Amino acid sequence: MNTDKKNWISDKGFFWLVLGVTLVIPAVVVLLQVIPAEMRPTADFAKHLPKLNAIINSLVSICLFLGYRAIRYAKNKALHQKLMFSAFLLSAMFLISYVTYHLTLPPVKYCNEGFLKYLYFFLLVTHIVLAAVILPMVLYTIYYSTSGRFESHKKIARWTYPLWLYVSVTGVIVYLMLAPCMNL
Repeated sequence: MNTDKKNWISDKGFFWLVLGVTLVIPAVVVLLQVIPAEMRPTADFAKHLPKLNAIINSLVSICLFLGYRAIRYAKNKALHQKLMFSAFLLSAMFLISYVTYHLTLPPVKYCNEGFLKYLYFFLLVTHIVLAAVILPMVLYTIYYSTSGRFESHKKIARWTYPLWLYVSVTGVIVYLMLAPCMNL
C-alpha cells in the first residue's frame, strides 16, 4: 500500500474519532446541566473543583503562551512540543474535573446585575461555543504535528492557538466573576 493511501486511511479513522469526541463531550456537558439535584451523586470535595479548574486553565494559558513563544521567537521545537503537549494534558485534566464537578453539583446562577451580568454572559457564551469549536482543532493540530505534516500543522495552528488561548483565559475570568455567587 502506498503512503498516500495509508495517510488517507489513518486520516479517515482519525476524522471519525474526532467527530465522535466532538459530539459526545458537548452532549455530556449539556446533560450534566439538567440532571436533577436528587439524582446527582454526592462528593463533598467537588465544591472545590471550580478553583482547581481556574488554576488548571491558568496553567493552560501559560503553557500556550510560552509554547507559542518557544516556536515563534526561539525556534525551539522541542520546548514548543513539550509546552503544547502539557497544555493538552492540562486541558484533559480540566475536562475530567469539570465533568466531575457538574456531575455532583448543580449549576451556579450568576448573582450580579447590570453591565457585569451582560459581560459575564457574553464571556460565558463565547467561551462555551469556542470550547466546542476548539476541541477538534486542537486534536487535528496535534495530529498533524505528530504525523510529521508540519505545513498542515502550521496552517491550523494559526487559528487553534488564539482560540484555545481565548477559551483558557475566559475560563478563568468566568470563574472569577462567578466565584462570589458560589456558596463555599
